[in-house]
Amino acid sequence: MTQVLAGPAGPAEASAPAPAPARRTARRKEVLQWIAVHSLGVAAALFFVLPFVFVLLTSLMSDSQALSRDLVPHTWEWGNYRKVLDTPGFLTWWKNTLVYAGLGTVLTVVSSVPVAYALAKFRFRGRNLALMLVISTMMLPPQVVVIPMYLFWAKQLDLSGTLWPLIVPMAFGDAFSVFLLRQFLMTIPDEYVDAAKVDGCGDLRTLVRVILPMAKPGIAAVALFQFFSAWNDYFGPQIYASENPGAWTLSYGLESFKGAHHTDWNLTMAATVLVMAPVILVFFFAQKAFVEGVTLTGVKG
Repeated sequence: MTQVLAGPAGPAEASAPAPAPARRTARRKEVLQWIAVHSLGVAAALFFVLPFVFVLLTSLMSDSQALSRDLVPHTWEWGNYRKVLDTPGFLTWWKNTLVYAGLGTVLTVVSSVPVAYALAKFRFRGRNLALMLVISTMMLPPQVVVIPMYLFWAKQLDLSGTLWPLIVPMAFGDAFSVFLLRQFLMTIPDEYVDAAKVDGCGDLRTLVRVILPMAKPGIAAVALFQFFSAWNDYFGPQIYASENPGAWTLSYGLESFKGAHHTDWNLTMAATVLVMAPVILVFFFAQKAFVEGVTLTGVKG
């Protein structure tokens, strides 16, 4: 009889499928991992969303129900928002906040982009020292210079009771915005700048025609940061505009509104919703550019 000797396993045998119990175990492990990851995601989402839901539902309750344990309004009191908007001065606070945040954002972007471009693409002696000076100003708390700055704006320029002491300095750049834009512009290859100069473009034209279109995500991130900061600013208006109710912003006026309606929690929550809504809407529609700008910043040092 011919004896067949067993040799080494061939490719077909080596790639044989795993046993059924092993496949079921792996499949079960994948399902459990999927459930765990999504459960954590849902829990985190609820942790951030539920406070906003609570504020929104409370703003639609009646005066008596706002202090009860009920979480859902018995009757949807949409008139609470009308009462808030009819409050003397509330629309003025809206206008002041839009001027402060909108104009301040434009001035910050316009003044910070050229500085960031110079620090990112120009080669000159002392560039690193200039960058360190810009970064060092970020470490200086605003409370340290508030007294001399207030004396300058109030006594020398007689601008107390207005928002101009907060808006005008934004025309001279912002350290954080310059640093963030500089880090983003460093991710743009220098070859684009060199090619533009070979074609006869000057520095200003290169910035406007080449760099700015490529830096839209970074500019959007800086603009959103500045807009949110100005919209939520309480310290600045308290220092310079507290003596003039006609110059109050929403953040400072909301404190006065809460003092006048400290027992009307439904109206207080309605005013809070009206203050938060523009910021949430702006971020919702611009989140793609915002996330892209923040993600790409700092890739190249």
